[in-house]
Amino acid sequence: MKLVLQAKNINKHFYKPKKFHVLKDISFGIKEGEFASVMGKSGCGKSTLLYILSTMDTAYGGELYLNDRLVTGKSHEELSRIRNKHIGFVFQFHYLLTEFSVIENVMLPAKKLAEKSLGEIEHDAHEKLKMLHIEHLAEQRASRISGGEKQRVAIARALINNPTILMGDEPTGNLDSHNSENVFTIFKRLTEEEGLSLLVVTHDVDFAERTDRIIEMEDGRIIS
Repeated sequence: MKLVLQAKNINKHFYKPKKFHVLKDISFGIKEGEFASVMGKSGCGKSTLLYILSTMDTAYGGELYLNDRLVTGKSHEELSRIRNKHIGFVFQFHYLLTEFSVIENVMLPAKKLAEKSLGEIEHDAHEKLKMLHIEHLAEQRASRISGGEKQRVAIARALINNPTILMGDEPTGNLDSHNSENVFTIFKRLTEEEGLSLLVVTHDVDFAERTDRIIEMEDGRIIS
């Protein structure tokens, strides 16, 4: 089974206000089509790890591979392109541009990548909305839809460039149990039907226990 993401001996220090070893020798891989969750107490380094894995934080020791290619040490420009093309991101807050319509929000990362024509991007965006059962909201202003719908739009936006891996930082942290269940179901379907790999940081034990694997962290280390 192909590894889509691999971390080798990742170490991270914070130097202010005083030196602190936040991630200690982290090594693991995520397989194609695997749905993994990361759990651990607040402050154990989960979100810090996610920012490194998503190539947003480059100040670390060790090596990070995406699709068998070393991404550590690449220029910010190149990383921005790799991230936009290969990594979808869903946060606790949806970060939609509220003055834009739903479809415009979903199209944004694809416009930035600029590998397709505007017509193709719009078509793809409609397909993603359809897949998440929110196509009827396409022309709505993002400010006018519910919280659960906003998170689905954020997922559609994360999928627009057909990434290799989808990463989530507490993606259900802001949702009620009904909408959390919806998000879990969507994620599960993406791994099973689209073969997408998922890595989700969560505090939600019920959510984590239904993923393929739980990566448990404590004091900057993976303990299981």
